[in-house]
Amino acid sequence: MLRLADIAVFRDRARAKANALSLSDELNPATQERLRLLLSRSADPDSVLHYLRRLLDQKPAAFQRLAVSPALLQYLVAVFSQSQFLSEELLKTPEWIETMGAHGDLHRVVSAGEYMERLERSLEEYGAGVPPAVEYARFRRRQMLRILVRDVLQFGTLSDITEEISSLADAIIESAYLRIRHELSHKHGEPEDGALSILALGKLGGRELNYSSDIDLMFVYSNNGETTGADRISNKEFFKKLCTKLTELLSGYTPYGFCYRVDLRLRPEGSLGDVCISMDGAREYYQKRARDWELQMLIKARAAAGDRSLGRQLLDFVEPLTYATTLDFTAIEAVSLARERISEKMAKKRQAKPGIDVKLAPGGIRDIEFLVQCLQRLHGGREPWVRHGGTLLALFRLRDKGLLSETEYSRLANAYQFLRNIEHRLQYANDLQTHLLPDDEDVIHLMARCMPAGQLGSEPSGKALRETLDRHFTQVKDIYERVIHAQIPAHYREPSAAVSEIPKAEMEAILQQLPGGAGAPSNLVRSLEMKASGLAATLSRLKLTYGLRSFEHFLEKVLPNQQWLNWLDEDPTLAGYVVDLFEHSPFFAEQLVRKPELIEELHQMRVKPEARTRYEEMPALLHDAPDVRRFFRREMLRIQSESICLHRPIFETLRRTSELADCVIAALYRLALDQVLTQYPPAQASYLPLDQLMVIALGRLGMLEFDLASDADLVFVLPDEDLPEKHFWTRVATRLVELLTAYTGEGTLFAIDTRLRPNGREGPLVQTEGKYKEYFEKQAEAWEGITYMKSRAIAGNLERGTTFLNDLQEVDWRRYGQGGRSRTKLRQMRQRLEQEIGVANPLKAGRGGYYDIDFALMYLRLKGAGIFFKVLNTPARIDIVEKMGHLDRADAQFLNDAAIFYRSIDHALRLSSGHAEGNLPSAPMQLQMLTELVSRWTPDHLHDQPLPDELAQIQRRTREFFDRLFAA
Repeated sequence: MLRLADIAVFRDRARAKANALSLSDELNPATQERLRLLLSRSADPDSVLHYLRRLLDQKPAAFQRLAVSPALLQYLVAVFSQSQFLSEELLKTPEWIETMGAHGDLHRVVSAGEYMERLERSLEEYGAGVPPAVEYARFRRRQMLRILVRDVLQFGTLSDITEEISSLADAIIESAYLRIRHELSHKHGEPEDGALSILALGKLGGRELNYSSDIDLMFVYSNNGETTGADRISNKEFFKKLCTKLTELLSGYTPYGFCYRVDLRLRPEGSLGDVCISMDGAREYYQKRARDWELQMLIKARAAAGDRSLGRQLLDFVEPLTYATTLDFTAIEAVSLARERISEKMAKKRQAKPGIDVKLAPGGIRDIEFLVQCLQRLHGGREPWVRHGGTLLALFRLRDKGLLSETEYSRLANAYQFLRNIEHRLQYANDLQTHLLPDDEDVIHLMARCMPAGQLGSEPSGKALRETLDRHFTQVKDIYERVIHAQIPAHYREPSAAVSEIPKAEMEAILQQLPGGAGAPSNLVRSLEMKASGLAATLSRLKLTYGLRSFEHFLEKVLPNQQWLNWLDEDPTLAGYVVDLFEHSPFFAEQLVRKPELIEELHQMRVKPEARTRYEEMPALLHDAPDVRRFFRREMLRIQSESICLHRPIFETLRRTSELADCVIAALYRLALDQVLTQYPPAQASYLPLDQLMVIALGRLGMLEFDLASDADLVFVLPDEDLPEKHFWTRVATRLVELLTAYTGEGTLFAIDTRLRPNGREGPLVQTEGKYKEYFEKQAEAWEGITYMKSRAIAGNLERGTTFLNDLQEVDWRRYGQGGRSRTKLRQMRQRLEQEIGVANPLKAGRGGYYDIDFALMYLRLKGAGIFFKVLNTPARIDIVEKMGHLDRADAQFLNDAAIFYRSIDHALRLSSGHAEGNLPSAPMQLQMLTELVSRWTPDHLHDQPLPDELAQIQRRTREFFDRLFAA
């Protein structure tokens, strides 16, 4: 019989062997083999065997039920290997894990509303009364068990996990609030015109709560007055009683530990202030007396419970005080000094506790959060987009607006996720609020094994953990020092006058006078006349203006490389390509500055302009994720450089970019499958996973119109016969998404959106063909069904995926392709989008925007029920509906022109900034740059007048066509 101890390497080998031998007699051979595999991958096999032995001794019937279930055994091993306090809990209540997954929610995020429903069901015996604190603590601990299993088995991302922990806290706070209020109202009556909002601050406010965080709360009530009952008291007294009782209820110690440690010290006046404050009092405080750090703290604030509209009113009032309207470092410096004084005090305390504080160490979690908030305060006045309480999303938005470089963003996001994962594992081990990694080699080695797969390579070790920590700390400190302590850089200063108010001639004169402007070449550029006279002549002829400063940085890196310099010096056309990129694409200019070796792609474009990479052959040649990212970066530069320099037709560029995305997804699909197969094999030993999981692209990627910085809309479909291995394929899909969206030194690939699956984010990530068809036949909204008309299979079993989409489209046609119902539904959908986002994004969603064309073509396609096309981009859709007789020639020609025009503007905006924009720029220089690009991809009659005038004319004609088509 197989001995379990044969595969173990334990700290206490004698005890482990004894446990293994005693368990072997209780398990059948198949279960032993399954356990052997799970132990070989667990962080602490010794602890797993120890707790399994105890479970067998204390609850033998439960042990047998859990051991024979592959999924439940996997969950047990996950808990027993990583969390002592939850392992002890399971020995007492193993039924907690037996019912896990009963709601089908292990592979998705549970919302605060769902937690609230479950909590209230568990409290039914108390009616509307206030339960003892132990009920809330027990519920919290049981839900934490489920969240931990999702975390350890990587069923959710870091953001998913922290959002769920925060949603759980929201539900418990809301339940306690409602029940205490009901009890007080029964005695005193309801407060007249009285509402209470519970604001969450800190990590709870940012939806980034830890496993053992304090929860920072603030209580704000609406008006002074009295209650309406027989035993009347003032509104203030009523709410003070409510807030005090709520705090005591949640903070009370129970056999399940604290539910939450509630911290109210961030309220106005801190510990000296009242436990709750009126709206008028809060407004007066924040307007007149609040200190800088108190305003900065409110960046993470949100209304979490009670009357949320009241809380939002206060936050709307405070927002202009929080975010600077001018770029003034004064407030930031004040907060920074306070932060440094706190750090000095904490450093002294840490000396008494040897170890690594992942939160407060220089370059740790606190520094990242503080850096993000400083940048938000500095730029949030001008860029509302960067205002967000969550650190990771705020980092993304700061990068999106160019306030962090790609490298800075990648390093900060990587460090934050790595440090938060360590913090979580420190806390859920024993349910302690700690951030200190002990300076003990055994503990550090065990922590390395506990980290998510892939973060420390294939063989995690204490040495690798220390090296990775040191690298992250160093990189964060470098960025922190550069941003916070440096003198205000030039790009932080507001111009003396609005750019849009400066006439073009005057602007050109200003450019000539600026340091580094066209009229003042630097010493570096002038020195080229001796080293590379050909390049100097090219630069003199082309007269760089917008991109001169960036080009000088690039030149500094090119000069030491003689081959690169010779290319530029001897080939004026190649030099012209480089100048063209620096002049018209600040985004790719930055790429070339950071990675000057990318000039090799431009050289290849010059030497072999018609050469094309065969993307369908590349997935088999890309052997790891870094290879894929490097390949993607180089190919993206090549495609977009051809678009700019060789004036490729816009839809040809979008097709090539889509094919590149397909290639990357297919390559990472293979890598994700290999990684999951190695770590978590299928439940059935005889099952052979190949390409059964189908990856379906929708939206822009689905119709081959993917562009730089587009999000990829993906869904994952499994054949019905593969349902028993759904958990395995869910791991593959999750890993694929992680690989595609990972923050690395090579940058990101592109964002992934999986919300177009049935039931959106609440639905399982992977669903079967049958579930899809059932959903679209019975439940799907019109917009969901019609969305799948722009879809195609891009990875996995492509032939089956295409057949599945054909079948699904038949369902759509039966529901929406007959009569006028689809016309009404589409018109209503379009009107709603215009109302909701038309002002912010007029190019796409505004009156006469691109959506008018898209919705018109979807409607006309529905009229051609019964004809399936594997893929159609916008020009092809126009051509098809014209040939079907649903569109006359004049309208078809106009729609084709309008589609080219809109996609060209969108493409030019992305090339300039590296992200999508919804409107034309107001600055003359940017508008001129945009006009020059758009004219390269549009026919002459579409740029025979100023770009804003041409846009207005096309918007007007597009809406006229839309109204005519959708007229009742």
